[in-house]
Amino acid sequence: MVKLKGFQKLTLTDQALQTWFNVLQLGKPNVVEVSLQEALHLVLAEDLVALEDLPRFDKSAMDGYAVKSADLFGASQSKPVVLQLTQSDQLDAKQANPVWTGNPIPKGADAVVMLEHTQTRGGELEVWSQLTPWANISKVGEDTTKGTVVAKAGTRLNPYHIGLAAALGYIQLKVAQKPKVAILPTGNELAELGTERAPNQIYDSNKVMVSAMCQELGAETVDLGLAKDNTEEIAQKIQRALKTCDAVITTGGTSVGGLDLVPDAVNGLGKPGVIVHGVALRPAMPTAVAMLESKPVLILSGNPVAAIIGFEVFGRPLICRMLGMSQTEPRPIVNATLTKRVTSALGRKTYVRVRVSLKADKLTAEPVSAKGSGSISTMTQSNGYIIVPENREGVSEGETVIVHMFGSLEVA
Repeated sequence: MVKLKGFQKLTLTDQALQTWFNVLQLGKPNVVEVSLQEALHLVLAEDLVALEDLPRFDKSAMDGYAVKSADLFGASQSKPVVLQLTQSDQLDAKQANPVWTGNPIPKGADAVVMLEHTQTRGGELEVWSQLTPWANISKVGEDTTKGTVVAKAGTRLNPYHIGLAAALGYIQLKVAQKPKVAILPTGNELAELGTERAPNQIYDSNKVMVSAMCQELGAETVDLGLAKDNTEEIAQKIQRALKTCDAVITTGGTSVGGLDLVPDAVNGLGKPGVIVHGVALRPAMPTAVAMLESKPVLILSGNPVAAIIGFEVFGRPLICRMLGMSQTEPRPIVNATLTKRVTSALGRKTYVRVRVSLKADKLTAEPVSAKGSGSISTMTQSNGYIIVPENREGVSEGETVIVHMFGSLEVA
């Protein structure tokens, strides 16, 4: 009956995370080589260095004619300058050489005049505009120079990194190997999708949801099935997962009720076991963090929204660290005006779901009402959250708040 007394002490969120990481001492990720076509959203394991200057030669930035800028002094529509057309790679005075975008610039030329500012007459070219030296020319090394670090290790690769790597001649990139994370929901009340349910059972949604959140960050997930409220079964599944996976995430069975057995199961498997249990966080107070066999174990609430927030606070930075990123990948943030007052519990960091809209060039954040941490639909109705710190009891209507965005902005 000791459990039924509730949490006697809660650990501050930041303190809990730092304590966990101090114990974990995560090393560098394993490194694999992948093709550019496979690299999207993976994390660089070593600096991406320019193998050569880019561009590697002076090139035209548009369709037109390579010229000597000094030859165009005083040119205008009423008084065009006339140049001789040539195909020579060496440009002499009063000559022009046709070039297309990306073509090398002939020797002696120092500018490109746009087609629209010219007119050809036989073998001559009339030019109606003056140019400064190097106008409309991309010079050698203008984009990047040989030896420059163009993306640091720990960078998540987007399409533009991949395009730059291709321009520099890379065929493959060294990236962090995807960490393998085992997912284990627990609870007698859970049924697998696609199976018959007893009258008192619900379909498990946490497994696919937590797996998706891990995969979104670049982890590979392993399905451990479901575990009943049985300490031995929970322990066996976790122990088996630790042999082949880099981390384990469980959901459910982590509060202080009689059937909340996951912390006990973890502690029974070895030391140090549970490091923090009970966090000054709302929702997700029952979250626990642990280590077994030098591998992280994250014990989340069975309530879907609490599981999401627990993962946001602990799972997200964990996977980022496992991928070799120097810091947690931040959510995009915006400043918005709160449309309604929200309350929070003093002493707990509170995550409030909001819907951010753009109306008449003004961003507003409307709190999404929820009667509990099991209301998963509130997450689909939201596109961001605000964080109320432990030392505040709420946020007033009309106050400017920082919103961490996880969805698209709604434009009214």
